[in-house]
Amino acid sequence: MNKIIIGLLLLVLAFAACKQKPLQATVQTQNKAYYTCSMHPQIHEEHPGNCPICGMKLIKVELSGSDDKATDKITLTATQLQLANIQTDTVREAYTGLERTLTGTVVTDETKATELSARTAGRIQQLFIRAVGVKIAAGQPVYTLYSEDLQEAEKEYLLARQQQKVLHNPDVDYDQLISSAESKLQLWGLTPAQIKNLAASGKTSATTTLLSKVSGTISDILVHEGDYITEGMTILKTQALNSLWVEAQLYAGETGGYKVNDPVSVAFPDLNGQVLTGKVEFINPELSDASKINLIRISIPNPQGLIRPGMLAYISIAKGGSRSLAVAASAVLTDGKGSKVWLKNRDGSFSPKMIITGTENQSYVQVLSGLNAGDVVVTNGAYLLNSEMIFKNGNDNMAAMQM
Repeated sequence: MNKIIIGLLLLVLAFAACKQKPLQATVQTQNKAYYTCSMHPQIHEEHPGNCPICGMKLIKVELSGSDDKATDKITLTATQLQLANIQTDTVREAYTGLERTLTGTVVTDETKATELSARTAGRIQQLFIRAVGVKIAAGQPVYTLYSEDLQEAEKEYLLARQQQKVLHNPDVDYDQLISSAESKLQLWGLTPAQIKNLAASGKTSATTTLLSKVSGTISDILVHEGDYITEGMTILKTQALNSLWVEAQLYAGETGGYKVNDPVSVAFPDLNGQVLTGKVEFINPELSDASKINLIRISIPNPQGLIRPGMLAYISIAKGGSRSLAVAASAVLTDGKGSKVWLKNRDGSFSPKMIITGTENQSYVQVLSGLNAGDVVVTNGAYLLNSEMIFKNGNDNMAAMQM
């Protein structure tokens, strides 16, 4: 009888232990996290460290504790979004037809180049601008000049003002004399503020500081301290970098497909593939004598100054076709089950979405169904989200995907 009771007790204990194991497993699953690489999302490690492929620091991805294993949402923290470099874009109309890609080089916009020239002859005593590439603003001191002619003009101005105060000759128009002397000083490079200071002091100085009349980035300095300059001589040259050109070459038979003011897309590999919209500014009507190559010039904005002359650029020019609802090519993930994108939801989470695609080019893929204008999709980091979904729900994660 005792053996039977002991046997029943062991059976009850074993049954209770079996009932508790799933709970423990569930707790572990809820608290489980893994470490992955933003560049190689296939890496899944249980402990922090570096990626075994590229050596980058692994980022921690915490799995949500939802009981619904087949949930179609992935939520990342702000730190995870930054480390994974998740980037998004809005679904909108874009050109998805064939494109012609040209390789070009960034150059300065010659129409924005300026020069600072000497207004009068003299000797440069001190030069304040000494390096190419620095920025200069209008009103900034450029050099001090020793000029006998300029000193004489300053004396004439002071003398006219003094005669007006002392002589009071009714036959002499002192205001006209002062105005003429003042205009001469302005013509020779003095600003109204400098002329006012000259009148207040009543004395001339051996040298005069000349200020810049132009703004921009210094591209060339043509004088040195101690040089004797003549009237009209170029002191320095500047260029504006807020607007640049991209120049590329075309064969003679290809120029017929392009015209001035055509919109183009310009990508810069040195800036992580950043794409800007420009327009055709100029197509050379003459071919090169040696190679029979034609020049095409694209104007691009550069408000932040990130683009620099000499950079490589890829110009994508449309060749026929029309605009339609499209998504960035980098946002589309395609496998044997079809094409999908990752949508950013209003609560900040991400969900996969199956789409049907149409024509495409290097930049955009036409969306026939599955998305609407204004939807926000992931353009960089989609593979990381896809990897986490597989890790979370298993390889068969299509069941929970929106159609």
